[in-house]
Amino acid sequence: MDRLFLQQVLATALRRGGTFAEVFVEDRENTSLSLRDGSIEDAARGRVCGAGVRVFDGLRCIYCYTAGTDRAQLLACAERAAAAVTDTRSGALDVVLGERIPANLHPIAQLPASVHSARKAQKAREIYHAAKSYSPEITQAIVSYSDSDQRVTIANSEGLLVRDRRVYTRVRVSAVASNGTENQSGTRAPGAMMGFELFDQRVDPEQIGREAAKTAVTMLHAPACPAGIMPVVIDGGFGGVIFHEACGHSLEATSVSRDMSEFCGKLGRQIAAPCVTAIDDGTLPGEWGSTNIDDEGMPTNRLVLIENGILKNYMIDRLGGLRMGMAPTGSGRRQSYAFAPTSRMRNTYIAAGTDDEAEMIATMGDGLYARRMGGGSVNPATGEFNFAVEEGYLVRGGRIDSPVRGASLIGRGGEVLMKIDRVGREMTMEQGMCGSISGSVPVNVGQPMIRVSSITVGGK
Repeated sequence: MDRLFLQQVLATALRRGGTFAEVFVEDRENTSLSLRDGSIEDAARGRVCGAGVRVFDGLRCIYCYTAGTDRAQLLACAERAAAAVTDTRSGALDVVLGERIPANLHPIAQLPASVHSARKAQKAREIYHAAKSYSPEITQAIVSYSDSDQRVTIANSEGLLVRDRRVYTRVRVSAVASNGTENQSGTRAPGAMMGFELFDQRVDPEQIGREAAKTAVTMLHAPACPAGIMPVVIDGGFGGVIFHEACGHSLEATSVSRDMSEFCGKLGRQIAAPCVTAIDDGTLPGEWGSTNIDDEGMPTNRLVLIENGILKNYMIDRLGGLRMGMAPTGSGRRQSYAFAPTSRMRNTYIAAGTDDEAEMIATMGDGLYARRMGGGSVNPATGEFNFAVEEGYLVRGGRIDSPVRGASLIGRGGEVLMKIDRVGREMTMEQGMCGSISGSVPVNVGQPMIRVSSITVGGK
């Protein structure tokens, strides 16, 4: 897509009026394979090309997209967007683009396309064999590998023209343990904004296979968790999913701009315990949720959401910013050209604190240690959530006593933030896919080990 043609597309989109126009062009190559019972079950390579045109008509967004990047198709797409504009004005808009080259914060050492499929399959087999050999009780292990290479071009009527390339690689293993009458599972799914060097720098295939199998076997022999209100220690890494879901979504302009968040109008006010600082950072090198620019062309940044318990910022996209009267924060993201962007998280985590991890368990009395969290659900308007604990342990008298299964954590995001009374010293992150109105995007969740003084635990 050359500069002059993109100018033509933008001018076409605004020919009947509107206050802003944008074109997003995507060319993405994907590879995936899955392995079940030691054999490759599916393997696929694909390429997706398309473009979307967005026009602002006051505070109204018009979005049209087309598969492929044929010039006639893209101009027709711009015509369709223009036809929906009601805020007419006289005179044509002269769009002049100046290209900006963003800094590349995430260099790729080994492009996945340069790696033979047999090597990718071999990594999946290593994970599978590590999980299966952990215990005779592991009856099944399912492993998947995926990589993608996305090239984007973003141009808008304010003169911005910018291009970016995003390369992602990820593996996932689900191990199932069975005693003949019931099953328990364990999962691991590491990934990064990296090429095949992921396996040299961050991921040990045998280790993640064993970890998934260990969780499954441990939970198979665990009794049911008792229910009640109790203190809970939540470990690092995927434990951050609670902040992501129960609080993070409520700090996005998607919710705040429509007055559908429990944190509306609370900037500068205390919404968490003083020991809590939370950050959304898209600049972390090679991380799963990082980018050089967001999907509106803005440079990525480090955004402090909560500092010592005080709400400092929301995550704001361009349209959300217009509705809120606030500047965008580089948080506009989308799954693909088929989605208009909106405010989304990137690498969102509770920052490391100063508390000793052993002390927070030793002084909690009786409660629950949630070593690994599972999935859950949340209502951003109220902050009410319900999350499963994938791997949990009862704590009695300040000592980890025995594993328990079937535990869940139930509460409200705002209340839980205020009840955090310990924050550990080592923050870790894990990878996931986050769904919202702009599709599914890669995100990191993270935190140190934290302690919540009291929370409702669902169980038997």
